[in-house]
Amino acid sequence: MKNRIFKYGFYLVTALPLGGVGGGLLSSCADYNVTDDFPAEPDPAFVEPYKDLAPVKSYIDHEQYPNMSLGATLKVADFNKQELAHAAAVTNFDNVAFGSSLMSGTIINAKGVMNFLDMKDLLDHVQEIGGEVFGSPIVANANQADEWLNTLTAPIEIPVDFVEGKTVDFNEMPVGDYSGTVEKGNASIARYDDQNTLKIGTLCNVRIIEGFEVDPNAKYTTTFWAKADKDASFDITFSGNKVNGSGANGKWTFKTGKWTKIVVEAQSAPDATEGYLRIENSRSAVIYIQKVEFGYYPDNHRAQTEQEKTDTINYALNAWCDGLMKINEGRIHSFDIVDEPIDTKAELENGMYDLKHSTEKIFWQDVLGSEQYVPVVSRVAREHYEKHNGDPAQLKFFVSETGLEDQKVFESLKYWIGVWDANGAKIDGINAKLNLTYSEDAEALAATEASLNSLLDNLASTGKLIRLSNFDIKYQDASGANVAAKDITDAQRQKLADYYGHVIKSYMSKIPHDKQAGICKGNLADTADPVGLWSIDTSSKDWVRNATYKAFCDALSGK
Repeated sequence: MKNRIFKYGFYLVTALPLGGVGGGLLSSCADYNVTDDFPAEPDPAFVEPYKDLAPVKSYIDHEQYPNMSLGATLKVADFNKQELAHAAAVTNFDNVAFGSSLMSGTIINAKGVMNFLDMKDLLDHVQEIGGEVFGSPIVANANQADEWLNTLTAPIEIPVDFVEGKTVDFNEMPVGDYSGTVEKGNASIARYDDQNTLKIGTLCNVRIIEGFEVDPNAKYTTTFWAKADKDASFDITFSGNKVNGSGANGKWTFKTGKWTKIVVEAQSAPDATEGYLRIENSRSAVIYIQKVEFGYYPDNHRAQTEQEKTDTINYALNAWCDGLMKINEGRIHSFDIVDEPIDTKAELENGMYDLKHSTEKIFWQDVLGSEQYVPVVSRVAREHYEKHNGDPAQLKFFVSETGLEDQKVFESLKYWIGVWDANGAKIDGINAKLNLTYSEDAEALAATEASLNSLLDNLASTGKLIRLSNFDIKYQDASGANVAAKDITDAQRQKLADYYGHVIKSYMSKIPHDKQAGICKGNLADTADPVGLWSIDTSSKDWVRNATYKAFCDALSGK
């Protein structure tokens, strides 16, 4: 059979006496054929030269490396389709991670409704086939349920009293020019219906109330009486905000022959600084205005107190963790507890980088406190994990961070982990997100190698479990240009594969065996970059094992 992943299923060579550690034989088609979507049909064709290799995970010597595992990153939708990516992942890897797909930003809507349907499907399926999942970050600064958190922490409504404002009585003004602002056309004080009124000509824009300080959160009410000798229609703008009436195209209208009460309720435009109400008269009729009364309801909201906001965020955290762990039912044992907390643009007085903070979004650490939020999150998540049948002896929490090859980023993360540990956090390991490039330039490659060695030594020094994720290595030529998957030569692919193997062996030699939490591949097949264990056949779109697949097998087996 072909050692390819096809568009309609995954085909594996039946038991061949080779390859994996401990005599690891290849799984048969029937062994993997857990669903009717994957027919086990013989195929006489072979793809050289990697047709005899076993599934990658079978090459790990678990007696020597008891905690070592191999992970694959997928999208939930791709996994639940149970097609190409799913087949490659469950056949060749020990566990599957789903990036941000299982984070609160994907699952919780603005009203706090949690949609776990996709997560339940994948966990049920993973449980059925005996697989494992590495949990998405429980809290982070990105990919959070921002709309929900903003709703929960929004200002609280309070009762307010109407505030009487100014009154303009045109009957008290002498006949003649209008002392207010006439922006366009003609308006004047005129005698009409036995009283002095404001006469507004056609095609005239005039302010009938103005000169007050506007509050964009207050609700203003302007009341006036209007009359015309013909049916009238006009527009109203309040402090930059066009206020629609009930007539066609949002116009305000009234019938001829009697005084009509007009009540305008409006808020100003958000950026308005000048308070006014303007009537924009149409061509229909000359309008006469009686006494104008103006007032407002102040903003009927107040900001939550610090204690109220803390209580609210604690509620949100408990609600999220309860929903997550209820669906989980103890099936996911390892999670990133927080993701990318370090801010490389802000320093503490001790020289370490600060945590990320925000004035625009709700960040957990801004409410719960920088030193306390990880202890709080780990406690709440653990409580709900155990509440919903999770085995506490299996539970592992990791802090994930990128850029740890930078010494100061690493030292800063180590500092914060120490702070959180001292305050009672459960932090079992570090999930280091890699950003690796193989370069044909010897000097650049030497710098990458030195950085990698320093990173691994630093990680080992923490005494924590160490997981490497985002394990995709790009390829650069001697000029520093990235080489695309469609352009890479066999010789270049072999150099890239050898470097993958080197990184794996470096991890397995530098990280103590009992602290190895595994390596997680970013992409299984090539993207635009040659990052995959599989290349994609340009004509058939089949996935074909390449030199990187063999490099993984050799490195994991100790070759």
